[in-house]
Amino acid sequence: MHIRLLGGIEVVSAGGQPLHFATRKTSLLFAALVLAGPKGLRREKVAAMLWTGSGEQQARNSLRQALVDIRRLFPSTGNEAIRIEGNAGTIWLVANDNEADIWIFDRNCQADDGASLAAAADLYRGDLLDGLPSPGEIDGWLAPLRANYTRKALDLAERLSLLPELGEREEQACERLAERLVTSDPCAEQAHRALIRVFRRHGRTNDAFRQFLACKEALKRELGVEPEEATRALIERIEAPMELKGSIADYGQPEAELSRLEAKAPRPVVSVPAKPSIAVLPFQNMYAEQEYFTDGVVEEITTALSHVSWLFVIARNSAFAYKGQAVDVTRVARELGVRYVLEGSVRKAGSRLRVAGQLIEASAGVNLWADRFEGDVSEVFELQDLVASSVIGAISPRLEQAEMARAKRKPTESLDAYDHYLRGMASLYRWTREGLEEALPQFYRAIQLDTDFAAAEGAAAWCYFWRMANGWMTDRQKETAEVSRLVGDVAIAGKDDAMALAFSGLALGYVTGDYEAGSALADRALVLNPNCAAAWSASGCLKACHDDPDIAIEHMSRARRLSPFDPLTFFLQTFTAFAHFVAGRYDAAWPLAEAASRAQPYYLTGLRVAAASNAMAGRRDAASRHIARSLELDPQLKLSNLKHRVGQIRPEYFAKYVEALRLAGLPE
Repeated sequence: MHIRLLGGIEVVSAGGQPLHFATRKTSLLFAALVLAGPKGLRREKVAAMLWTGSGEQQARNSLRQALVDIRRLFPSTGNEAIRIEGNAGTIWLVANDNEADIWIFDRNCQADDGASLAAAADLYRGDLLDGLPSPGEIDGWLAPLRANYTRKALDLAERLSLLPELGEREEQACERLAERLVTSDPCAEQAHRALIRVFRRHGRTNDAFRQFLACKEALKRELGVEPEEATRALIERIEAPMELKGSIADYGQPEAELSRLEAKAPRPVVSVPAKPSIAVLPFQNMYAEQEYFTDGVVEEITTALSHVSWLFVIARNSAFAYKGQAVDVTRVARELGVRYVLEGSVRKAGSRLRVAGQLIEASAGVNLWADRFEGDVSEVFELQDLVASSVIGAISPRLEQAEMARAKRKPTESLDAYDHYLRGMASLYRWTREGLEEALPQFYRAIQLDTDFAAAEGAAAWCYFWRMANGWMTDRQKETAEVSRLVGDVAIAGKDDAMALAFSGLALGYVTGDYEAGSALADRALVLNPNCAAAWSASGCLKACHDDPDIAIEHMSRARRLSPFDPLTFFLQTFTAFAHFVAGRYDAAWPLAEAASRAQPYYLTGLRVAAASNAMAGRRDAASRHIARSLELDPQLKLSNLKHRVGQIRPEYFAKYVEALRLAGLPE
């Protein structure tokens, strides 16, 4: 790893020597390229952000000089680990996925094992680009990224502290991370909770109480609020040590406070349903002139979530019973009988409206997602739609990931159909042959337990899509027939399940070649739920293989906007690259395909598209490397059997693909 952005910027050479940029803005440009990743930055955007106030030509010249300075530090000799590349409109950083701390941090945060989470914790030295001043425009771009990494670190500390088995390595990493976060922000309640849990594990009750008091004092002093119930519950059964009893008495015993809270709102406790459940609480309105906007956002989100078939959504009227109250999320979840709560706020700043939201897993008090959105006051309805669609796209995969993690923790003997489905999805999301072989039996077991479980049938059909794309089919005729059978069942049982229809449509169009029928299923999914990223993804993929590449790119771009952190990002990059490829835009295609291959090195479609795009762009060496990797994973791959990997795509697209792969060196 040669690039550190967490806790300040630090770049070292392959030999371990510190590298220093010529100017502060050159440092910011390099950091922005690291943060942008393979998608890169538009030249005019970054020039305007960094050189605000300069004329357009002067800003372009300054950008050009800064790029020259960066390239001097990383000479482009063709075999360097880090280099800058670009075209007329975009610049991007090319580097392997272990070069930057934020890339490793993000990857490890997505894992479930303690070792990976501890490694992520050790990487978080402090705030993103801490101590590096930034001018106004780029600071507006960096601020949400910085806040996002702080939220990730807080969530990470809490996740580590909640691990059922916390080894010494994980415990030390958790404690160090939580202490850094509390030092940076004394009101970081999640970090305080993590420390309290660590102290409790070792019977350090004095330390646990001191941490609670430090948390409570900071919250009272800085924000004028009390700790959340999840924090108080951590110490309510611990007897206060003698030297702290006076302090506890000054604030009131946690048990007494809890009793008073419950006495104020004696609503009955409702059992949580088996399927994932959510309540969208009324957003805090700090924009009194147009309260209808705030309520409208919540109603739009509630309505859109109700179209997600696997989700139990509390009706708007029940959730709005809490309007105007200072609510405790844990208590509300218990009273409404839900596992997750979405809350937020709306405020006005000048002529701008700012909407913030966060998704909380109530039982653990863990923040799963948070973001904010801005728009002009004159565009309230457009902003309302934007917020609703963005929230749905962002939280759906987070909910699914949280549910998969929960299913993994359940004992095998108590699994129901939905748990088998979730375990199957968790195995499938490893994107390996072994993962796929574990996933299919889980989906079939789910179907056996619930014969009308359309989501499991759609996911099973999708598995055969991956088997075909990677050359793993053992009996093409039998497996193709099974796809038709599964999709037929989905069309009947899952006519209201957008996700099942999307998976099925993609499998039908790709595996059987029935593009019209597959597209019809994807279109039906979009009618049911226009905020379903999987449906836009399926539609885009099918159009890239059979139809208009520009419409395909538009649909896949919509999927990316709806779910920017989706585990299938590499899939979208691959088929967006293929759409550019068939349109003859090879210089736009190969960077996307290479990014997909770096993100998922076992996905053979990504490797083949990268080889074809590089070959047509005149990058023969890169094309040859991707062919070599493809043959390493799929030794039987040849031009003569390519159609058994790519399906019945449009004949002229297939002919161009064959020509490009021949040029790249794929054997006949």
